[in-house]
Amino acid sequence: MTTLELTTPALLIERRELAHNLATMAAALPGARLRPHVKAHKCLGIARLQAEQGHRSFTCATIREVEGLAAAGLGDDVLLANEVVDASRLGRLDARVTLAVDSAETIAAAARGGVKEVVIDVNVGLPRCGCNPGDAGELADVARRAGLNVRGVMGYEGHVVGLDDRALRTTKTAESMRLLRAAHADTGGELVSAGGTGTYDINTWATEIQAGSYALMDTAYGRLDLPFRPALSVLATVISVSAGFAVADCGLKAFGMDHGNPTLDGAKVWFCSDEHLTFGLDDMTAVRVEGEASDAPRGAGSLRVGDRIRVWPGHVDPTMAYHERVHVVSGTSVLESWPIELRGW
Repeated sequence: MTTLELTTPALLIERRELAHNLATMAAALPGARLRPHVKAHKCLGIARLQAEQGHRSFTCATIREVEGLAAAGLGDDVLLANEVVDASRLGRLDARVTLAVDSAETIAAAARGGVKEVVIDVNVGLPRCGCNPGDAGELADVARRAGLNVRGVMGYEGHVVGLDDRALRTTKTAESMRLLRAAHADTGGELVSAGGTGTYDINTWATEIQAGSYALMDTAYGRLDLPFRPALSVLATVISVSAGFAVADCGLKAFGMDHGNPTLDGAKVWFCSDEHLTFGLDDMTAVRVEGEASDAPRGAGSLRVGDRIRVWPGHVDPTMAYHERVHVVSGTSVLESWPIELRGW
């Protein structure tokens, strides 16, 4: 099968770029130094490749992700890096599950649900979940009195990982990790879990890094000085051409838009609506058309209805969650098609 036979919009992973990204990260953070975050791809096909690289511990954002990994035999050491108030589904799994907690209520939920191990989630500057760093030790004591094993702490510097300036990223990461390390001193345990793709090589304070987007990349992370290559795109068909602009059949429902418009090489994307992507032709330099010679891109005014193009998402994680399947390709050859099994909750 070729990409020209796929129904569009279709989600594509370029196999060579995926392999490069996985190998590059495995060399930088071998084995347990990386706890890949499956929320970035929600796909067991990718999780299995990460395990083959030596990463047998995983980070999850939802109970469904944990359940899917356990059912696939990838439940050696799974961290649900999110608070829940009903952990009963987790306690029934044949897997080692560690749950993030940041309050007496979420500790009680873990104990009621049969979860045996927790990490104390600490607010290190991102106003999301996480306790005050000064409260981490007391919460660890509460968890131990509830019969739980406290494995350590986690704290995500999510307000830092996307900063364009590497020097600022480094300084802000250090500030966040000082808070997390202080909390760890009060808490104990073997884990200091933190980090993401944007700080994978900066955050040397954490014992493990929870990077996820590195495997597929997106245009937001593509602005940073990272060695990972864009592997994920949406294949779309040009369905309308007008004076000065054209429209493709991919829109808001095909892309995560919280990091801005997707990108089309060689043309400026004007906007996305539900099922449409509108881009300019007057300022078009060269757009690669699927199935045509790579050295002969279409210039301004030469696109036609029926041409197929690849569009790059601004944010990998929600883009993957919007699609049911992803096609692994090499150029225009479709090598495999994987379900995105871990979507939903």
